[in-house]
Amino acid sequence: MTKRIFIFLITIAVNIGLFGQSVKTGAESTQEYLPLLKGKKVAVLTNQTGMIGNTHLVDSLVTLKINIVAILSPEHGFRGEADAGEHVASSIDQKTGIPIKSLYDGDTGKPSALLMKEIDIMLFDLQDVGVRFYTYLTTMARMMEACAENNVKMIILDRPNPLGFYVDGPILDLKYKSAVGWLPIPTVHGMTLGELAGMINGEKWLANGVPCDVKVVKNRNYTHATMYELPVKPSPNLPDMRSIYLYPSICYFEATPVSLGRGTDKAFQMYGHPNMKGYDFKFTPRSIPGAKFPPQLNEECYGVDLRTEPSIEEINKAGINLEYVIDAYNNLNLDNHFFRSFFELLIGRDYVRKMIRQGKSAAEIKATWANEVEEFKVKRKPYLLYPES
Repeated sequence: MTKRIFIFLITIAVNIGLFGQSVKTGAESTQEYLPLLKGKKVAVLTNQTGMIGNTHLVDSLVTLKINIVAILSPEHGFRGEADAGEHVASSIDQKTGIPIKSLYDGDTGKPSALLMKEIDIMLFDLQDVGVRFYTYLTTMARMMEACAENNVKMIILDRPNPLGFYVDGPILDLKYKSAVGWLPIPTVHGMTLGELAGMINGEKWLANGVPCDVKVVKNRNYTHATMYELPVKPSPNLPDMRSIYLYPSICYFEATPVSLGRGTDKAFQMYGHPNMKGYDFKFTPRSIPGAKFPPQLNEECYGVDLRTEPSIEEINKAGINLEYVIDAYNNLNLDNHFFRSFFELLIGRDYVRKMIRQGKSAAEIKATWANEVEEFKVKRKPYLLYPES
């Protein structure tokens, strides 16, 4: 047995509690934050991932007589059922009667100043997947900004990063700043949201450098080597851990005509196009909940099946793998018509598209950002809340 495999098995064992040390999320450490909520007007920013065991955080707090004046919901909505980027209307939670204020109900991505004046504490609990273009990170940063502007305390109930064991990808050039890239960090940053909150304050990344008064309730029994499996899928098109592990490599197809499997039950585990040649594997995207209008809707696509191969270990060892995008680019022979402007918002730099068009390999492109990844690892060290191994 190799050392790598031995460490892999040990971390899984710790994660599932074989040694009595199962990972506990920040939300489960209720004794650390409940006293801070008593007698306060609280807003909760969460979604379907905000669970304490088998009970949702909101339901637990209501039972404990915490005064929740509003629920705020991120992309995909409070129940996590909306399409990527879909407008989500504000509503009322039928179970509790609490107003739900959608952050995807307009263009600001932030709650109104009127709502912020009505609350004392913002309680944040979202399960992130550890990739810069996954929007829950941007949601947290925008909420920190809103709290800083309105002198509202923010409590972050931290959750493990399922990709916390590596760092990869170019650091975002801020000329491509958007909802899918808000901070100057690598694509896969290897940090929890709680750690990133500290870095946001420490590096003065909020508007005008004003810090947010934030408390992080840490995970227990977690390290960056922990292979943490998410108990609840974080969004409709990340159905399981294989999709999450492939996500940093496959998501770039969002900025091309190629389907990445939205409209199937295994999104981010395949890619294809009606005009791709030389492949036997085929799939047809359909309109389904969470992917009502997927790319290549009802079109038979030919391409690559990633549902079983490569292995999880090989996927994670490779990190960001641009071979998939390069393969589809060369196959379709569309030159620059293959890429849309959204590609730079996802990858964060302009040189990647250029290098692909020049015929550079995935390894050559990856070598371009290697130094900045190492520099970022040093820069983030003061903000890490958990051991790296």
